[in-house]
Amino acid sequence: MNPDQQEIERLQSLNTVGTISYVLHLIVAIGALIPGGQFGPVLLVAALVLDLAKRGDAAGTWHASHFRWRIRSVVFAGLGYLLTAPLWLLLFVPGWIAWLCISIWFLYRIVTGMVAMNKGLPMEISA
Repeated sequence: MNPDQQEIERLQSLNTVGTISYVLHLIVAIGALIPGGQFGPVLLVAALVLDLAKRGDAAGTWHASHFRWRIRSVVFAGLGYLLTAPLWLLLFVPGWIAWLCISIWFLYRIVTGMVAMNKGLPMEISA
């Protein structure tokens, strides 16, 4: 197999991993808003582990910025959900509002990332 073919297969593999990860993120963000649908922490951790395990494969490609983007999105959203979880137990409405805000932010990050990845574009370095 020639080097060009190997690089094409590498990028296709990274695109597949990215798609799986972005879909897991979408499920988490939407699931966080559904009462009784808080299965998201398991998927959030699964997406994070997937991204951390495959991040090295993306070194030197535009996909590396997407791994950084997704990992940061998971860390910040996870912290947000974790820090506001007590609101769900104490005061339902403020907890729902907090999770709604986090989920909207998270959805924005995920949709922005998916669109850029499908266009073959890297994410912003500063993000």
